[in-house]
Amino acid sequence: MMKRILVPTDFSDEAEFALDAAAWLARQFGSEIYLLHVLDLPVHLATEETSELPEAIFFMKLAHQRFESFIDKPYLKGITVRETVESDSIPHGIAKAVTDNDIDMIVMGSGGASGFREMFIGSNTEKVVRTAEVPVFTLKSRLDLKSITHMVFASDFSVETTAPYKQALNFAKKFGAAMHLLFVNTPNNFVTTREAENRMNLFIKNGKPKKYTLNIYNDHTVEHGIIHFSRAINADIISLSTHGRKGLAHFFNGSISEDLVNHAMRPVITFKIPEDTEE
Repeated sequence: MMKRILVPTDFSDEAEFALDAAAWLARQFGSEIYLLHVLDLPVHLATEETSELPEAIFFMKLAHQRFESFIDKPYLKGITVRETVESDSIPHGIAKAVTDNDIDMIVMGSGGASGFREMFIGSNTEKVVRTAEVPVFTLKSRLDLKSITHMVFASDFSVETTAPYKQALNFAKKFGAAMHLLFVNTPNNFVTTREAENRMNLFIKNGKPKKYTLNIYNDHTVEHGIIHFSRAINADIISLSTHGRKGLAHFFNGSISEDLVNHAMRPVITFKIPEDTEE
């Protein structure tokens, strides 16, 4: 179930792209949208003791005024949209909003000439993707989700990635998209074709997509393999699992999910591996 979608915003074009995508998802899942603006106040205004200062109140009121025009969009008609303003660092403000509002998914804009480029690309994006306990959907341009036909799910196809796979499978069904299951073979973590095929065939017994392909792709790194394969098949969305705070084990060793969010031009959805399945 996905009842609440969080959309962080700085009122830029990139944020509006995210809101548009979130609206489509909200209609598919019957969700509410929580629109979050994190105020980058000076330190002396952001403290609890001075939060009632005229300057802080001014910034808060200005944010709420900008919400009014920002959410005046035809595609939001009939969808419940709730405004949230936090005075905090961006990653912590997002994490707090997720907890306080029982959020099921984050949809974020990233990239562009201004706005979200500085706010979310780099350390902020990586922290959100790495620490979020819910799926994170990032996109760099306007995306027509009605036209999604090809979705990549990159994995090592270990048992612990079963839960993220089922979440990704649910999204592929909502999109009506073919699901391209991808195993990237690298020199440092080489697996024979036979072993990879056996692992993937065993894995999909957890649930088969209506339309799917099994793919083994060789490349120097996992990140490059995912990007190059996705480009080769002209994929619409990339999805993968992440261990989050503890880093990525086995196949996703390092910061693959964070790097993909920064470097891939295609939209990326990351699904957190439940902690009780991590090794």
